[in-house]
Amino acid sequence: MRRRLVILAAVLAPLFPSLPTSAAAAPASASETLAITGARILTAGPAGSLESGVIVIRDGRIISVGQGAPPAGARVIDAAGSIITPGLFATGSLLGAVEIGALGDDLSVNNPQISAAFDIREGLDPASTLIPIARTGGLTSAVVLPQPAGGGFGAHEHDGEVSGGRLTAGGGHELRPNTLFAGQGAVIRLNGAGDMVVRGGVGVVVAFGKAGAQAAGGARGAQIAALKAVLSDVRAFAANRSAWETGSYRELGLSKADLQALVPLVQGRTPLIARVHRAADIRSVLKLAREEKLRLILEGAEEGWMVAAEIARAGVPVILNPITNRPDSFEILGATLENAARLNAAGVTLAFTAPEGAAHRARETRYGAGTAVAWGLPWDAALAAVTINPARMFGVSDRTGSLEAGKDADFVIWSGDPFEPLSTPKAVYIRGEAQDLTTRQTELRDRYKDLGGPLPPAYRRR
Repeated sequence: MRRRLVILAAVLAPLFPSLPTSAAAAPASASETLAITGARILTAGPAGSLESGVIVIRDGRIISVGQGAPPAGARVIDAAGSIITPGLFATGSLLGAVEIGALGDDLSVNNPQISAAFDIREGLDPASTLIPIARTGGLTSAVVLPQPAGGGFGAHEHDGEVSGGRLTAGGGHELRPNTLFAGQGAVIRLNGAGDMVVRGGVGVVVAFGKAGAQAAGGARGAQIAALKAVLSDVRAFAANRSAWETGSYRELGLSKADLQALVPLVQGRTPLIARVHRAADIRSVLKLAREEKLRLILEGAEEGWMVAAEIARAGVPVILNPITNRPDSFEILGATLENAARLNAAGVTLAFTAPEGAAHRARETRYGAGTAVAWGLPWDAALAAVTINPARMFGVSDRTGSLEAGKDADFVIWSGDPFEPLSTPKAVYIRGEAQDLTTRQTELRDRYKDLGGPLPPAYRRR
């Protein structure tokens, strides 16, 4: 037993290195002015890069970012030799909505009356054990997106009374089973607090390609036709809501909850987040968005480089995993590590996600950004893809995403280049508060790395 624990500790140690405890991690009181000096500050904003810069924070906000002497009376932290960046985003994440997949999650819904109306923020858990792990990778924010029912592959049977092929709902309206929409995403902060939601309803997720075709009955064209019919119904509902509610208007195909949820989409106030992979399907989605006058964000887009010019002309941003390069399905035969670089060169705005839904491996987001740099993406573009770009995509750039006066004090003090695997966060701040970088994994490592001290209860030395 002792040998196994020693081996386990040795394996975990390089994965979760000890993070230095210093004045940089000392908490600031609510009214205290804190000045961090001497570091190279990469603002991801108009100021660009500042050598030996000074960042001043108070009341959870950034007061100033620049150079020169800190203000009188401020508590000063010397961060000479370090790099400061905005806190990173886990975009397209499952953080807060999943713990152990085998035990269930809060990622999807299979209900004919609730699809687009499903709001993932209502079930998020600020105490998730995955959130502290994410912070060890410099993550301070996440864009959490729901998953299509069953992972997006296939329609599912529904409970309910079936009448003429439709499910009967209250109020005299009949509902068709609807698996086209996965629900609405949210932006959260990763401080583990009850007020973790920064903004809800940031986009409606729809799976296209094979998954979308199966949800619509087995054909890609059927999904496009079904979506157009739904959007037409939503516009009719928005224009004739009073008549519909009194039963004096024609029948519409969705529940009232879904119709209400989709009104901001057809009005262009909320984007459609299209989970799509192959180049042909990307073209279909771009055409749909153009014809229906929808705001669009592409997610996945492994073959995006093949239609990069078309995506750029449409002004559509892309969320992608920059390390996807295996053609493990017919939808991503063109996957390449140069996808991010080629899309960026065409003028496409990028945001990065991490492997496996950016939850258990969310902290690897920065490694993916570094890989994209190694395969041709400019370093500054990679930083933007994990900071200001997702903040702009999802409507929170007035609060976070860059280091500018007036924004939340979300930033990371790094030991070196944040995209280098051996660099570590010296301190992570969210809204001006230094975050605890302890995780269950580091506690396990520390418990067993030194067996010379007091042994845990019931532990017997052999």
